[in-house]
Amino acid sequence: MPARVIVLAGPSGAGKSRLGERLAQRFGWPTLRLDDFYRDGDEAGLPRISEGSNAGLVDWDDPDSWHRDDAVAALVELCRTGTTDVPVYSISESRRTGAQRLALGGAQVFCAEGIFAPDVVRACRDAGVLEAAYCVTQHPALTFWRRLHRDLREHRKPPLVLLRRGLALARAQRDVVRRAVDAGCRVASGDRAYDEILATHPRNGQDERGLAR
Repeated sequence: MPARVIVLAGPSGAGKSRLGERLAQRFGWPTLRLDDFYRDGDEAGLPRISEGSNAGLVDWDDPDSWHRDDAVAALVELCRTGTTDVPVYSISESRRTGAQRLALGGAQVFCAEGIFAPDVVRACRDAGVLEAAYCVTQHPALTFWRRLHRDLREHRKPPLVLLRRGLALARAQRDVVRRAVDAGCRVASGDRAYDEILATHPRNGQDERGLAR
């Protein structure tokens, strides 16, 4: 049987990566980082921000800044063969810096997370490999501060760009969630999604509370 994928969508900074880490700690499930399929910053035809203080910069929140077909192909290959090659992407440099082999190591479930995750839900469902799809969300103000803290810590972009982008993303959060719902994602906080997944996938004969049956 092929492995199956839990897709984790949601606004940048909402806790998708953290949820993937918690599931990895609990079950040993790997996570495929969909953001590693971004296009290089010097590629021709990248979408640009057309208005506001960041006008003229690449719009990294536009799905056209991302290699969707490559991401879907990697997801399906990982489900069917247990291994796939994925790019290593540097957000601060806006380019791929290498590649690595991702292997499931026998896991029958894994996670795929990223801001464009809604774009892979239908393809995974059509391929018969979709386990579940969540839109991880929390209050926009909390998302804004956590995202800004993370991006500054990782030096993803110049601070002023990050601040302006963060404010724009906070205003757009409702639309991001709506788009994920339209794609078939279930809205939940990181804790709620974790509890639901735990209830569906008890580990070693344990129920969702960690108690032996």
